[in-house]
Amino acid sequence: MLKKSLLLSAGLLSACLTFSQTAHTLLWEISGKGLTRPSYLFGTMHVLCADDASLSDSLKSVIAHCDEVYFEINLSDMSGMMSAMKYMRMNDSKKLSDLLDAKQYEKVKAYFAEHASVLPFGMLERFKPLLISSLIEESNLDCKTTDGMEMMIMKELNHNKPVKGLETVEFQASLFDSIPYEQQAKDLLNYIDSAEEYKKMTLDLSDLYKKQDLDQIDLLSSKGDPGMSGYMDLLLYDRNRKWAKTLNELVQQKSLLVAVGAAHLPGENGVISLLRKKGYTLRPVKNESIPPGRNAL
Repeated sequence: MLKKSLLLSAGLLSACLTFSQTAHTLLWEISGKGLTRPSYLFGTMHVLCADDASLSDSLKSVIAHCDEVYFEINLSDMSGMMSAMKYMRMNDSKKLSDLLDAKQYEKVKAYFAEHASVLPFGMLERFKPLLISSLIEESNLDCKTTDGMEMMIMKELNHNKPVKGLETVEFQASLFDSIPYEQQAKDLLNYIDSAEEYKKMTLDLSDLYKKQDLDQIDLLSSKGDPGMSGYMDLLLYDRNRKWAKTLNELVQQKSLLVAVGAAHLPGENGVISLLRKKGYTLRPVKNESIPPGRNAL
């Protein structure tokens, strides 16, 4: 159970921040609507350079005092994670060569021959093309090793708290099946043809994340890839609405840390705004490491 001193410290930490969504922080307190204990929202980035993936003292304090942690999917379900590979493949035994003409296919194949991948191209060509694009995005970070904020949180938890997911691996995979594979393949080609432009976008996004600038993350995410603009509801906003509905019930029962991709938090259709519309108070909390001699949350 959170102590009163924890609540007071949280208030002091966030007092110097404005209550607008423009506050530069990834950590938000959920209170009000009869809650006796707050829950917290934290915006993650799934892949970062390892040197940039670290937890603030503020976030560590939330992890220490919350009852449960929710990610987009349950990262503690190892059997589910191991079975995720089968959901990465396209349905009906389709291959990338079925979606592209010979010249286009050779262009993609040549790209992966020149750029090392964690998986051989022979395996990748059966993957949903959007997942192949995500591997290119990860390589754009220009660092020897990468990590993710979710994994950092898992290490901090050290199996001491229940971990759950707002969605299942199967559901997330189904989102990619809802976008025509031909469109995904076209998007992959565009990614390769505009590699330098997308590399800059990836680096810009990483920089905005380090600055904890949710408004600019929202702007960059909404610009995104023109080919995917028609699927923002499917990939982002519809999920936000479902999560807000689910969280409306969950936070009434326990104190949670809800850690989801940072792009899900800001904007009119973001989780912060949607929870406010349900009657909760969403307050920015400084996501920082605390100097010696001063307590965290």
